[in-house]
Amino acid sequence: MKLAIILSTKHAETNWNALRLANLAISKGDTVSVFLIGEGVEYYKDSSNQFNIKGQMDTFLQSKNAEIIACETCMNIRKQQDSKECPAGGIEDLYNLIAESDKVLTF
Repeated sequence: MKLAIILSTKHAETNWNALRLANLAISKGDTVSVFLIGEGVEYYKDSSNQFNIKGQMDTFLQSKNAEIIACETCMNIRKQQDSKECPAGGIEDLYNLIAESDKVLTF
């Protein structure tokens, strides 16, 4: 299955759970793409021992079945730079991701 997860919040527990789900799906053999939009481009800022978002993302990015894309416009608004954990893309990338996925989840 090709799963798309759209993160639009920087709420630590929500993003931690979304990434846990993404990693579980990958472990089951699925392909998972995460698109960051709005506040979602700041998903990692509240990573903590309790909600280890960074650890979940590190695990996610190790898989060949994982992809992450961030809305460049949303990043520019926040004066945020492109990075491995938050690579810039556009709204057309989001559209293509939705069109090509079997399931789309939003958080």
